[in-house]
Amino acid sequence: MAPDLSLDSDEWAGMDISVRRGNDHDPSWFAGLDDRITAPAAPFDLVIVGAGISGCVFAQRASKELGLRSLIVDKRDHIGGNCYDFVNAKGFRVSQYGVHLFHTVHERVWEYVNKFSEWIPYEHRVKGSVDVDGKGYKIVPIPPNRDTVNALFPGADLKTDQDTEDWLNARRSVNDNPKNGEESALTRAGPELYEAIFKHYTKKQWDKWPEELDASVLARIPVRTNTDDRYFSDPHQALPKHGYTRIFENMIMGDENITVRLKVDFFEHREMFKALAKKSVVFTGPIDAYYASQGLPKLEYRSLRFFEEYHEPEGGFYQPCLQLNYPGPEVDYTRIVEYKHKPNQPAGVREHK
Repeated sequence: MAPDLSLDSDEWAGMDISVRRGNDHDPSWFAGLDDRITAPAAPFDLVIVGAGISGCVFAQRASKELGLRSLIVDKRDHIGGNCYDFVNAKGFRVSQYGVHLFHTVHERVWEYVNKFSEWIPYEHRVKGSVDVDGKGYKIVPIPPNRDTVNALFPGADLKTDQDTEDWLNARRSVNDNPKNGEESALTRAGPELYEAIFKHYTKKQWDKWPEELDASVLARIPVRTNTDDRYFSDPHQALPKHGYTRIFENMIMGDENITVRLKVDFFEHREMFKALAKKSVVFTGPIDAYYASQGLPKLEYRSLRFFEEYHEPEGGFYQPCLQLNYPGPEVDYTRIVEYKHKPNQPAGVREHK
């Protein structure tokens, strides 16, 4: 599934979301602003805006630890926020807003999420399809590591971490205070990897060249001297066995302290909701929507456009990994995601062409 970064088109135009199976809901979630919500004596301590990760966790914790009653409102027609996933018409579990991966270094977070789902161990590995100087495309690990350098620049012949460190140091810029993304990347990767991996991908992702972005943006991606090809190094990495949406269902469904109303726009009824909350209104929705409601300028976020394609390749898979990035300027998309690789697909999906 390759996102096209056009800003002037419907983000779902190339994606079939007509069938969304595999999840549950409470019919009352779609009851709108009925008397149980709007009555002056409605018993809500909190009005929580947004039924995504933050909203559902806030409501669950407020109920179980403090006995508080919450009303969650969301203008979308589902819970789970951007983590929302479902089984589509072809039988694949897909994510409407792009792939999500769970990882944490915190034991208490891992213990908490295990209350609401079974988990399947999964360490995310991203590959990139990279062409250097027109010599042909090679599939390499991203973030770049020793294997990436050896594949793209065979003359390097790096065998140890120290070999890789020396190779990088011979190319890195010396700059203790990089002012932008380009300077930041050059201090860590040098010009060859910067051109091959970082420069054009950043332009496609942000519609800005690295020199137009803050140094911290590109500093987030490591350059490794070893052969670790995992995208994350956190001790806890896994996928929910029955999808992300099921986690949030298990958090809030059946809790008498939590009321949910979907397809309700908080900003259209803001004063009413403020009056309903005995203690606080907790806003967990898109931050740009909040600022826009205050009359502030629009934030510089990019839109994504998703396209679906179905293939029946020999061997059953279209590409060698879940996520294959295209960091070069030759194509206008950033990545292709093949959901079939995810180990939490419904039974039988991974065996089908």
